[in-house]
Order: sequence, then structure tokens, then C-alpha cells
Amino acid sequence: MRVEYINPFVESAMSVLQTTVSSEVKRGAPKLSNSINHIMGVAIIVGLAGQVSGRVIIDMSQETALNIASSMNGERLNTFDELVSATLTELGNMITGNAVTKLHQLGFKFDLTPPALFMGDNLRITDAKIEALVVPLELTEGKIEINVAIKENY
Repeated sequence: MRVEYINPFVESAMSVLQTTVSSEVKRGAPKLSNSINHIMGVAIIVGLAGQVSGRVIIDMSQETALNIASSMNGERLNTFDELVSATLTELGNMITGNAVTKLHQLGFKFDLTPPALFMGDNLRITDAKIEALVVPLELTEGKIEINVAIKENY
């Protein structure tokens, strides 16, 4: 997996979170993940197709998701409702859209699927034959992991 694909997603996540959530964002040490990824409770998943295939997962706990949605909407949101879901989906659009714009400017060509939001306990995502790079981000509202699994299509 080429780092040129990964960094734009992490940098975009940091920039979007700092802008929309008004939070200091600290990047943790990246780690490789095997084909089974355990989800913390809420996952925004965006698929990639074209010159590359794979997916990006923006992973967080329910508490962190509510904190972020609250910050983005300027009011305290306590229940996981349609507003929270729409806000998190838009967060996924902003992060992946900015990253793909950067990648297109570098000559990489691929498309995105619309973000899908998954929520629940003990969720796992299995990616056959694609290793993922996971980058943790710490912010005032909680912890997020940017989980990117991409392979080139030759």
C-alpha cells in the first residue's frame, strides 16, 4: 500500500475536524491491521473504485460520535437520531472528498461510494486480501481512527 494514498485521508480528517469541530487534533502512531477490523461503535465507511479499490473507515465510539455531531451543530445532541446520522455522513463526505481532490491533483483517478453509517456493538469488518493502515486521532471530543485499506488495480 502506497503512502501517497493514505496521507491525504489522514491530513484531510485532521483539517476537517479542526475546522468543523474546533478541536485540537493529535495524530497517533499508525499501525497495520489484518483483514479483520473491530469497530468501536460507529463507523462511516466509504468505498473506493477505479485506479484503486478499497475503503476508508472513520471509526469512533458512540459517545465520540455524539460529541462531534454536537460540536458540528452548535447544540448538545444526546440521542443518535437522523440529525446525528446526517451530520456524521456529511463529515465522511467532507473528509473523503477533500482527500480525493488532493489525490486527483496528483494524477490518481478513482471514484467514491456515498458514505454508509454503521452503528452497533461487536461489529467487525473483514477485508479479504487487503491490509489496512490505521491512524488514531485524539481530539477533545474523543478518539477517532482513520482506517484505510487500498490496493492498486493494474
